[in-house]
Amino acid sequence: MTADARLPRFVIIGAVKAATTWIHNQLQANPAIFLPGPEPHFFSQDHHRGIDHYRRLFHAARPEQILGEKSADYFAHPAAPGRLARIMPGARLVLQLRNPVDRAYSDYKMLYRRGTVTGPPEAYLHSGATRHHRFLRDGLYAEHLSRWLEHFDREQIRVLLFEDVKSQPAQVVATVCEHIGAPYHFSDEVGTAPRNDSSAQFLPLPVRTALAPLKEAARPLRGKPVFEGVRRMFAREIQYPPLSDATRRQMADYYAADIARLEAMIDRDLSHWRASRRIAA
Repeated sequence: MTADARLPRFVIIGAVKAATTWIHNQLQANPAIFLPGPEPHFFSQDHHRGIDHYRRLFHAARPEQILGEKSADYFAHPAAPGRLARIMPGARLVLQLRNPVDRAYSDYKMLYRRGTVTGPPEAYLHSGATRHHRFLRDGLYAEHLSRWLEHFDREQIRVLLFEDVKSQPAQVVATVCEHIGAPYHFSDEVGTAPRNDSSAQFLPLPVRTALAPLKEAARPLRGKPVFEGVRRMFAREIQYPPLSDATRRQMADYYAADIARLEAMIDRDLSHWRASRRIAA
């Protein structure tokens, strides 16, 4: 098989806002592994573009490198499991899960800073909300995992928790490397903590919108002292609408049955997810 004909050995399938970018960056720093930069979204949004489009994403890999990709929206996408299984039935899958209440609020924050949503969390995170179903539905992990298990053996799916990443990052990397058959490599440059976009500083939304067409042209300038100095002059931390205790409790009730089912599926105690506590960023 030629290098151009190869397909990924492993896929990080999600979940959205569960530190999948961190594990992607750790694996991308491993010389033995190749992952394309952006999320391909091939088995979700871009499946219509065809398999040749997907293969081209990996053309830059060296022949000896293990191929993988990360698209966090695969996990909750109803068609992704079947599509992926038809093309790569032997793929090793990596799934990272986060307290679904925290995950939904973090997802809300991401779309809030993009300007996609403008109202308070209650308008989107209440079970009766009719817009942006992804906020709540994406956190029904047992429901989504059941769909993946219709197409893949349980042994092919390594399930990790956001708490694992926070408390033992090196062990998480070792676990994933073992699962995908790659030599262990931990990048100190990537670091031990997932990136927290919620506390990062951003340019005002109108400025970001106006500069969007120049995003790719400006990419080589990022990290340069002059560029970063100008950015710091205007960037500010975003003040997000808080999630009320009442909405948090309502969301916990919404997820309770699914969490109990998930505990049995992955053999992990998730009682800490059911406890009422302050939402993480």
